[in-house]
Amino acid sequence: MKKNLITLSLLLLINVGIFAQKDQIKEAQSFYDKGKAEEALDVLKKMEYQVLNAPDDVKTDYFFLKGNVYKELASKNIDAANNFALASAAYQDVLLYENDSRVYRYAVKANLALKQMKSTLVDGAYNDYQAAKYKESADKSYEVYLFDKRDTLNLYNAASSSLTGKDYVSAIKYFEQLKKINYTGKGLVYYATNKKTKTEEAFISLSARESNIKEGLYEKPRNVFPPSKKEDIITALAFCYLERNDFANAEKYYLEGLQVNPNCINCYINLAYVKIQLKRALVDQMALLGNTPKEMKEYDKLDAQKDEIVKSAIPYLQKALTLEPKNEDATKSLLGIYRSLNMTTEYNSLKSGM
Repeated sequence: MKKNLITLSLLLLINVGIFAQKDQIKEAQSFYDKGKAEEALDVLKKMEYQVLNAPDDVKTDYFFLKGNVYKELASKNIDAANNFALASAAYQDVLLYENDSRVYRYAVKANLALKQMKSTLVDGAYNDYQAAKYKESADKSYEVYLFDKRDTLNLYNAASSSLTGKDYVSAIKYFEQLKKINYTGKGLVYYATNKKTKTEEAFISLSARESNIKEGLYEKPRNVFPPSKKEDIITALAFCYLERNDFANAEKYYLEGLQVNPNCINCYINLAYVKIQLKRALVDQMALLGNTPKEMKEYDKLDAQKDEIVKSAIPYLQKALTLEPKNEDATKSLLGIYRSLNMTTEYNSLKSGM
């Protein structure tokens, strides 16, 4: 009898806990219905730890409302990328628990919300890019990619926005991911003509283009299958590392770029630039040496290394000029190297051909 009373007491406590959780969810729902998303979120956060052991129907009520609240905050542009990600996680929890219980109350709405969020983020990323808010654009594009990793164009957009915004750390992160998944950019690019400027522009998505056409801002839509992005990704990585003075990785990727396209003029010119920067590092090191016999010996050693490094840049610049004889950057750089190495004959020959 005593055992039965204890069991009954435990059941009553569990039921009281469940009722309390439902009341808290109702309270949060009331705040949400009144447009007070932040107050609703405060209530949900306070009960979060209790939901882990709740019945599936309470869990789905909780996570569906949580998704709606985060989605509402994101739609108000409050930490949009992060709140969209949190909303997505909540909706996916709804799908997880409903699949386990096989009781589907919110699945259709959760899936629809996920699709709407993806579309909103894609359009938001495009608008941010147009407004030169490159970091915000990159963040949103990356969140879309995390929603659906099959849609790899959004990862490329995140990388490109980061590169344009000179956020080289993020650009490297995204371009490295693109390289790892062997992204080539196969698919469609959506173009339309700006009615005001009469210039053709590419859109981040079909929906972004269609919404601008409906607003009467663009016309003459057309779709294009772009060439492979493999070379662009590799040379973008090389450039990012170069901008961060990581010359070893810059050289690595420019050499890899030449494997993809042996006629990449920028690869040749920038490989020469890397060599010149390495020479300058040695010059700085030499300037710190004193006049002791040991230091003078080290100076002569570094001086010889410096000249060898500079000489190694010559073939790259010569190849660039073979591909594009009138390239000013390659010509000026090569003349400077010939002059620094006292290669008078070569200097005069190149100078006379200008």
